Amino acid sequence: MINKDKFNRLEKTNKKALQGGGKHRIEKQHKKGKLTARERVELLMDEGSFQETGRFVTHRSQDFGLDKNIPLGDGVVTGYGTVNQRLVYIFSQDFTIFGGSLAEAHAEKIVKIMDLAMKNGAPLIGLNDSGGARIQEGVVSLGGYADIFYKNTLASGVVPQISAIMGPCAGGAVYSPAITDFNIMVEGSSYMFVTGPNVVKTVTHEEVTAEELGGASAHSTKSGVAHFTAFNDVDAIEQIKKLLSYIPQNCEDTTPEIQYERDNEANPELNSIVPENPNQPYNIKEVICKVIDKESFYEVHKDYAENIVVGFARLAGRSIGIVANQPMSMAGVLDIESSKKGARFVRFCDAFNIPLLVFEDVPGFLPGTDQEWRGIITNGAKLLFAFSEATVPRITVITRKAYGGAYDVMNSKHIGADLNFAWPTAEIAVMGAKGAAEIIFKKEILEAKDSSKKLKEKEDEYNEMFANPYIAAARGYIDEVIRPEDTRGRLIRGFKMLENKVDKLPKKKHNNIPL
Repeated sequence: MINKDKFNRLEKTNKKALQGGGKHRIEKQHKKGKLTARERVELLMDEGSFQETGRFVTHRSQDFGLDKNIPLGDGVVTGYGTVNQRLVYIFSQDFTIFGGSLAEAHAEKIVKIMDLAMKNGAPLIGLNDSGGARIQEGVVSLGGYADIFYKNTLASGVVPQISAIMGPCAGGAVYSPAITDFNIMVEGSSYMFVTGPNVVKTVTHEEVTAEELGGASAHSTKSGVAHFTAFNDVDAIEQIKKLLSYIPQNCEDTTPEIQYERDNEANPELNSIVPENPNQPYNIKEVICKVIDKESFYEVHKDYAENIVVGFARLAGRSIGIVANQPMSMAGVLDIESSKKGARFVRFCDAFNIPLLVFEDVPGFLPGTDQEWRGIITNGAKLLFAFSEATVPRITVITRKAYGGAYDVMNSKHIGADLNFAWPTAEIAVMGAKGAAEIIFKKEILEAKDSSKKLKEKEDEYNEMFANPYIAAARGYIDEVIRPEDTRGRLIRGFKMLENKVDKLPKKKHNNIPL
C-alpha cells in the first residue's frame, strides 16, 4: 500500500535530481562520473517533456528478505517524452535499487513501454545499467528477459531501437541490446559479456579483466557489438540525440529533413583526390566529406572493420546512409567483418526508408585459408543479400577499382541499384591487370625472350582494353561517367528524382538471409 507520506517522499526525490540548474547542473557535475537513472532520462529529454509510467510498481516476491525491502519502481524508470520535439519511449535501469537487477515487475514495465512504442510508432531507447537477473526471483527473472527479447524481435524493423550500455550488462541481459539497432557503450564504466572473468578463468583458465573481456574498447574494435563509444554518460546521451536526428520515427515515416538552400554544388578538389598510381591509397572519408553537406557525416562502427566505412550523412538537407570501401585499410578489400558490418547497416537503412549512397573502390574479396575456413562465402553473401533486397533509393559511385565478384556485391546495377556513376579513374574488370595478363597471355609470356617485358606489355594492353569505365557504360551497367567535381550535384538530382520510388519484393513470409 502506498500512502500519502510515501508519495510525497518520492516526489521530493524526483525533484531533487533536477534542482539547482536542471540539465546544465547535471552535465557539469557529472562530466567525469556516472549519472543516476533519472538524471540520464532528464538530460536526454526535452525539458519538462518526460512523463513517467509505472512509478508505483513494486516487486511481488516475499523470499530471501525481499519482503522487507519494497522500493517503488522496482529498479527501472520508464516513460515517454520528446527529444528535439520528437516523441520517444525510454527505460532507464536504476543500479541503486537491487543493482538494477531484472525480475518480474521490472520486466513488465519495460515490456509495456515497448508495446507503447510499437503502437504509436516512435523510437525506443534503453539505458542499461543492471547486474543481471534477480537471483531471488529465480526462473521468473529469466522469463522476464525472454519477454523483452520477444518484444525486441517484434519491434525490429518497426521502430528504431537504441541501447546505451552505461554500466554492467552481463549474462542474458546482453541479448536485448544485441537485437536492437544500435549499441552505445561508455568507456571505463560499462561492459557486456555472456560469461564474466571468473567463469572464463574457471572454464578456460584465461586471466582476463572485465574491461578486456567486454569493455567498450573490446566491443567497438574486436567484436563489433558496440556501434559507438562515449567518454561518459553525458557524451553517450548527446550521441543518442545526434543519432535520432538522422533516423525516422518508424518504418512508415521518412527521414528528417533540414532546410537547405541550393548553391554551386561543384567541388574541384575532388578531381585530384584519387592518386594516379592505382596502388596508392587515399582516404575515402575525404571523398565523402567533400560530397555531403558540410560536417554532417556521423560514422557508425568507426573502429571496427575499418576497410569499409558506413554512417549517416545529409545531402541537400536530407538524411542518407553511406557505405564506402576504404583504400586506406587493407586496400579496401571485402572480408568477413566488413561484409557483416556493411550488411547490417544496409538492412537498417532499408528498413527505415533511408536512401543509400555507395562509394566503390574494391579490389575484390580477401583471399586466404583463414577467410575461407571462417566462411567468407556465406558472410560475403550477407552484403550481397542486403543490397539485393533493399528497395530504398540506391546510388553507386565507382571512384577507382571495381573488380571481380566484389563489383557485383557493392550495389551494382545488376542487383537493383537505381543509378550507377563512375569517375574516369574507374577500373571495372574481372580482376587486376597483372593477374589477368598472366592467365590470358600465359603462353606468349612464357615463349617470349624477355618474359617480364612481355608481361608488362600485356598488362598495359589489358589496362587499355578493360581497366576503364567505358565498356561498362556502353553496356548500360554505368549510367554515366562523370567528372569527380560534379558528383555532389549529380547525387542531389539523382536522389531528388528517386524520392517517390516504389519497389516491392515478391510476397513471402520472410527471407532466409545466409546467417
